[in-house]
This record gives sequence, structure tokens and C-alpha cells, in this order.
Amino acid sequence: MTDKISFDTPLYVLAPLAGFTDLPFRSVVKKFGADLTVSEMISSNALVHSSQKTFKMLEKSPIEDPYSVQIAGSDADIIKGAVEILNGQDGIDIIDLNCGCPVPKVVGHGSGSSLLRDLDKMGKLIKTIKETSTKSTTSVKVRLGFDEKNHIEIAKVVEANGADFIAVHGRTRAGKFKAQVDYDAIKQMKESVSIPVIANGDIDSYEKARWVLEHTGADGVMIGRGAVGAPWIFHQLKSATANIDPMIKHKIILEHFDKMMEFYGYKGVPIFRKHAHTYSKGYAGASALRDKVNNITDITEFRDIIDTFFKESHLV
Repeated sequence: MTDKISFDTPLYVLAPLAGFTDLPFRSVVKKFGADLTVSEMISSNALVHSSQKTFKMLEKSPIEDPYSVQIAGSDADIIKGAVEILNGQDGIDIIDLNCGCPVPKVVGHGSGSSLLRDLDKMGKLIKTIKETSTKSTTSVKVRLGFDEKNHIEIAKVVEANGADFIAVHGRTRAGKFKAQVDYDAIKQMKESVSIPVIANGDIDSYEKARWVLEHTGADGVMIGRGAVGAPWIFHQLKSATANIDPMIKHKIILEHFDKMMEFYGYKGVPIFRKHAHTYSKGYAGASALRDKVNNITDITEFRDIIDTFFKESHLV
């Protein structure tokens, strides 16, 4: 395992989320406390076929160190080819195999959580990554099962095929994102293997993250949707405080906006609207702010409005 990753203290990880955890967002959570960031899910097929859009998704911020790239796929030869391409890319420390995505399009191709229905194949793919990769670490993201829970069997297959650590979303594929997260099952997985286990699923506050770590005995937490609109959760975890200074929130929001403009140029303005909406939830005047930013295209004007709003506004 890479010497950049230590499990001596809990690891705080930003989960990959399509459409949200792009380079600007990852760089912000990294700066304010995340130990590890992961690329958005990359199609191994698209990598092998040299998709320029896919190569753009591999780009990372200089501060993303260590950095994990998550790939999806179901064919060992294509996975091998994708890993060989990643071997030639600097700045990647971890290659992660997605065995958890529940989206029908991904599952239909035999990728993501579909692999939980064929553990022999899943094991073969993990082994292929481990044997082909020149990166220091191989990890796997899973769920508790496809239709039924077989989480202990899954964990043992992941470990037996050479993965260095495992991240587990505490639902089955059938549970999508709505069923109750089974933290007891994550605890059982942790107890059944000797490699580190990272807990994921509905971790949406500092208090919940602390509770999940204590309850499951996991070696870290992976936070996805809980960080959208509240990336300061990593700052809270790192500083071990539930309180968050409004000026830190203000600083994080502006940093995110600036990084978006740096990365996307003027196209970042419409993309940032959804973030302005989530950041303003619970603030007095939030709906007026949303109406205002929905009609702005100028970078400076947009920045001035959110700067003033988050400097002066208070939670309802």
C-alpha cells in the first residue's frame, strides 16, 4: 500500500459522484480536510478507446495527493488495457474498481454492482488490476450484495484477490439509495477481513460520521452526497468539532466558485448554479438568491452576489 495512505487514524474520503465530484469540488474538499479524493467513475471502455472527454476526467489538482481513479468495466482484457493506460499517467496512487454503481445503464453492461452477481468474475477483475497496475494501491468499492446480502462473502473475495482496502456502501443494489443503510453489516465485513474497510452510505453530518466510525469499527468513512452543499464536513472531521464558523463556509463556497471558473471558464457559471442552490438551503433569502443566480451569466456579477449573500446571510 502507498506510504501516502495511513490507516493509523480514520481516513476521510470523498466518494465519487457523477456530475458533482469534478476537479474543482475535489480540490476544495482536499484543501479543507479530505484525506483522499477519487475521480468520477471512468469507463474502462472509454479509456481504451481514447475518449478525450474521459481523459479530461482524469485531470487532478496538484493538491490531490494521494489520488484515486475509479474505473468500471466487466471485461478482463479491457480492464487490463485501461490499467495499462493509467500506468502511463503520473499522479495516480490508487486504482479503484467500481462494483457498487446501481445505475441500470452501468448494470446492463455487466459493470458496477452487476459484478456482485458473479463473484468469480469480480475476483478475476480485481486480480487483473492488481497484477497489471504499477500504482501502489488497488481498492474496490462494493455494496452488500445485489438482491440479497452476501457481504461477508464479497469482502473475502475482495481480500483474496489482492485488494489493499475496500469501501462499502451499506445497501444492496436492490436498495438503490433509499433503503436503510445496514451499518451492522459493514461492521461484520470489517470483522471478517484483515484489510482496511471504509464505511459509506447516508453519512450526512459530522455527528453521523463519528457515530458510524464508532459503531462499525471501520478504518474510515467515505462521504458523497453528504458533502454536496456541505463540503465543510471534512473540515469538521479534521478539526474534530461539530461547530463550523460561517466565515469558513463563506471561504469554502467562494473557493469552490473560483476553482470552477478556473477549470470551466464562463461555462462554469451555469454549472455552479446547482451548487449555489444547495449551499443556500436553510439561509434567509435563499429562494431570492436562487431566482437571481438563475438569470446571471457574468462571472464577476455572479461572484459578487454569492460573496455578499454568504457574508451577510444567516441560517433561518
